[in-house]
Amino acid sequence: MIRVAIAGYGNLGRGVEHAVAQNPDMTLVGVFTRRDPATLKPASGAPAFSLADVAAHKNDIDVMIVCGGSATDLPKQTPALAADFCVVDSFDTHANIPAHFAAVDEAAKAGGTLGAISVGWDPGLFSLARAYGGAILPDGADYTFWGRGVSQGHSDAIRRIDGVVDARQYTVPVESAVEAVRAGKNPTLTARQKHTRECYVVAAEGADLARIEREIKEMPNYFADYDTTVNFISQEELKRDHAGIPHGGSVIRSGKTAGGANTHVVEFSLKLDSNPEFTSSVLVAVARAVVRLHNEGKTGCVTVLDIPPAYLSAKSGEELRKTLL
Repeated sequence: MIRVAIAGYGNLGRGVEHAVAQNPDMTLVGVFTRRDPATLKPASGAPAFSLADVAAHKNDIDVMIVCGGSATDLPKQTPALAADFCVVDSFDTHANIPAHFAAVDEAAKAGGTLGAISVGWDPGLFSLARAYGGAILPDGADYTFWGRGVSQGHSDAIRRIDGVVDARQYTVPVESAVEAVRAGKNPTLTARQKHTRECYVVAAEGADLARIEREIKEMPNYFADYDTTVNFISQEELKRDHAGIPHGGSVIRSGKTAGGANTHVVEFSLKLDSNPEFTSSVLVAVARAVVRLHNEGKTGCVTVLDIPPAYLSAKSGEELRKTLL
C-alpha cells in the first residue's frame, strides 16, 4: 500500500481524500493542517496533525500531497516539505514554474526525496497535450482555452487582497477566437484576445471598493493582461449563485503537413463539474508515479512531462498492454 498524507484541508485537500479512497493500492495516513488539528474532522476518519509537527512522521509517509494555494503557500511549503518527504503539488502560476521547480529540485536532492510540481489539468494534462501536439505537428501553433469556469488560484489571489472576505473568479474564453482556431485559421492571439475574467467579490464592510478593484485589475500574472470585470456582491449572493466550482477547457494544436498543403486540428478538452475534485484525482495518480520513481532511485524534481504514462496507473504493464494498446 502507498501511504499518502495531505498537507492542507481545503477544497483540494478534501478532493484528495476522496480520490485516495478510490484507489485500492493507497491508504490515507493523515491530514496535516495549520489549524488546530482538534477542530478538523476528515470525512475518511483519518487522523489530523499539526503541520508544525510533520517532520516527526517522516517514516510513516510515502508521499505528501501539498494542497495549498499557488500565490503564497506552495512556493514555501513544497520546498520545505521536500526536504523530508516525496511531494506532489498543483502549483499553477505558469510564469513562476521554472523558479518553483528549481527550489523544489534543490530541496529534494538535498533530502534524497522526489517532488512532482504543477500537477493537475493545466499545468498537467494540458501540458502533455501541448507536448504531443507540438511533437507530432511541428509546423503549427498551440492554443489553450480555459473555461468558462472557476479558477481556484485566481479566486484565492483575490481573497488575499486586504478588505476581501470571499471571491470567485470565472475565466471565460472569447468565442470568436475559439471558432477561428477550430477552423484552422491559425490566428495570432494575445492573452486579452483569448479570454476575459469575471470576478465576484464580497468586500468587508467599509472596505475601499475602488482600491480592491484596482488591485485586482493590476495584479501581475493573474489579471493585468486581461479584460477583467469586478462585481461586488453579498455573501448570500455568492453562496446562492456561485457555490459550485466547475471548470474545463481545451488545448488545440493546428498544424500543416506536406509543405502546408494539408491542415490538421487536434483537440483535447475537459468539462468538469468540480475543478478541485478532478485536479486532486490527477494529483493522486501522479503521487503513485512519484513513489515508483523514487523506489527506483530518482530524486530531485519532475513534472508530468518527465513521468512515463504507465507509472500513473495501478495496472501492471502487462494489463496496460493488453487493455489499452
